[in-house]
Amino acid sequence: MWPADGRGVLLLPSGRTVRGRPLQDGPLPQRGLYLLGHEPDAVPWPHRWVRWPDFRLPAGPLGEELVDLLEHAGRERVEVACGGGRGRTGTALACLAVLDGVPPSQAVAWVRDGYDRRAVETPWRRRYVTRFR
Repeated sequence: MWPADGRGVLLLPSGRTVRGRPLQDGPLPQRGLYLLGHEPDAVPWPHRWVRWPDFRLPAGPLGEELVDLLEHAGRERVEVACGGGRGRTGTALACLAVLDGVPPSQAVAWVRDGYDRRAVETPWRRRYVTRFR
């Protein structure tokens, strides 16, 4: 797992940690979920890709990918990444927080407080989080 005070690391209510991106110095992730409009570059660790064009909503299934990532976050260094590390990444982190017990109506504020104050950039993404699961 990531150190809870690491740069770009979000400490979930369960105590699991997830690192948002862009990639930071330090140890490499052991698993990743990449949220891009195009297939990501190859990386040497297990990873999955959800097609998600910038400033839009996911074009592929996000829920099952986040459930899988959350499971691995309890024992591995996992990361979530998009192009800039705020919009799509913040939205996915807010959805992870919902899966981990944060009420959907509070998840965006919770991620902004614990990860990046500008996370989840658009109104439709905020609405997506409040309706997640």
